Amino acid sequence: MAKPQVKEIVRSKEAFYRGQKIEDLKNLDVREFAKYLPSRSRRSVLRNFQFVENFVKRCEFSQSKNKKIRTHLRDIVIVPKLVGMIIGIYNGKTFNDVTISHKMLGHRLGEFALTRVRVVHGTAGIGATKGTKTEKK
Repeated sequence: MAKPQVKEIVRSKEAFYRGQKIEDLKNLDVREFAKYLPSRSRRSVLRNFQFVENFVKRCEFSQSKNKKIRTHLRDIVIVPKLVGMIIGIYNGKTFNDVTISHKMLGHRLGEFALTRVRVVHGTAGIGATKGTKTEKK
């Protein structure tokens, strides 16, 4: 008997956002890209488009000089021109390096640098418990 032929589905390696290729979105202006964003992000980008564009220019300039990109701006919406960059986002104590991917489009930088960590307590010190009161003296 002949084996039934199985067609292999070849998925493209290209990244898409809302049906558009990332390469095509990188060519768009920030305001034109805002049309593809959810409402809250779209309103933020349209109100502060110049601020976002200046941030992207600073990032591109720093990357061309081979400098690390570090920022305190946690409320910037991620746009396609930032995809592929490594940005140090301040979490209140340190700068967390975050590689921007196409899945992060429309989100804010602060979502990827958590400000709170899980508390891990060590063992009790000398004098902290009744059993160690005598050792203290």
